[in-house]
Amino acid sequence: MGTDLKSIFSRFRGEGTFLEGKSFGPGHIHDTFRIITAEQECDNYILQRLNSNVFRDIPGLQENMERVTGHLRNKIAAIPGSDLKRECLTLVPDRETGRSFITDSEGRFWRMFIFISDHRSYEKVDSEHKAFEGGRIIGRFQAMLADLPGKPLHETIPDFHNIASRLDAFHRVISLDPAGRVASVRSEIAEITSREEEMKTIIRLGAAGKIPIRITHNDTKFNNILFDRDDRALLIIDLDTVMPGYVHYDFGDAIRTAANRAEEDAEDLSTVSMDINIYRAYAEGFLSETRNTLNAAEIEYLPFAPKLLTYIMATRFLTDFIDGDNYYKIRHPLHNLQRTRAQIALLRSMEAQYGDMVQIIKNITK
Repeated sequence: MGTDLKSIFSRFRGEGTFLEGKSFGPGHIHDTFRIITAEQECDNYILQRLNSNVFRDIPGLQENMERVTGHLRNKIAAIPGSDLKRECLTLVPDRETGRSFITDSEGRFWRMFIFISDHRSYEKVDSEHKAFEGGRIIGRFQAMLADLPGKPLHETIPDFHNIASRLDAFHRVISLDPAGRVASVRSEIAEITSREEEMKTIIRLGAAGKIPIRITHNDTKFNNILFDRDDRALLIIDLDTVMPGYVHYDFGDAIRTAANRAEEDAEDLSTVSMDINIYRAYAEGFLSETRNTLNAAEIEYLPFAPKLLTYIMATRFLTDFIDGDNYYKIRHPLHNLQRTRAQIALLRSMEAQYGDMVQIIKNITK
């Protein structure tokens, strides 16, 4: 693989001499490599072979990424004391065409970024400071992209957070019952169906013109945020799913992952609950950047967002379990059901604390 990586690297306008390339990070979608250059003064790089099974329109995805990172760079460059290489992803262009991707002899797509050195990322949010910083950096991302000019971004995964289409898929798989599992999950199915109309609230508000379509990241789990050595958030990475959406998708998924006291697939449901202090700190950080960008209805429904995104994940896990586990990787036969139950437990915890969640947003924005 070394010579292959070297030849791929040589096709991009990187600086320095290829020294070595090694597999990097825990990513599940693309094949990611860290490229080390021989010269101390030159940048190192992240080289990725892109998964065109998950992302069917790689040129569209890369056009999104070029527009978004270009706009962010212009905004960040105008801030005194900013460090563009550390606060914004830097795509490295192809030597021949100047595009942000190439295809190899087998038709596979590749792209390259400057590697952001000396960074930290976290799976767990163990302090209100980290939660505030996470909220702040995702809020900054939202606010800076609120005035991106031009046509809408490409939808890289159509209907990704569209609960109506997720519920259609859910009911379709129940009617087919391909793995013969429906009878064993009647109580979980009831948890989903009993909340269906409530969970269409955001798409109804959007259809009524009360909340606007914005540019959303759509994968705001905490380990997509890079911090510096002082635990100040630098940026959010993994921009493949940046596309049109509602602000609630980003806020909701961030809380779903950051404020859960247990793992996403916790077996002991008694350990699953939402940490209201992490929620508060995250919301304070988020609104410190977005309160002048969002409208009143968007802010009013921020507390609902974590419930929606937790519900979406419960629905997706249960759909996959009933379908025979065709989408998510599983470690044991009941893994998707375990994930479903953990998300339902988290949703119930949010529902029990919902009054507090609403009041916290009111207190921050009054």
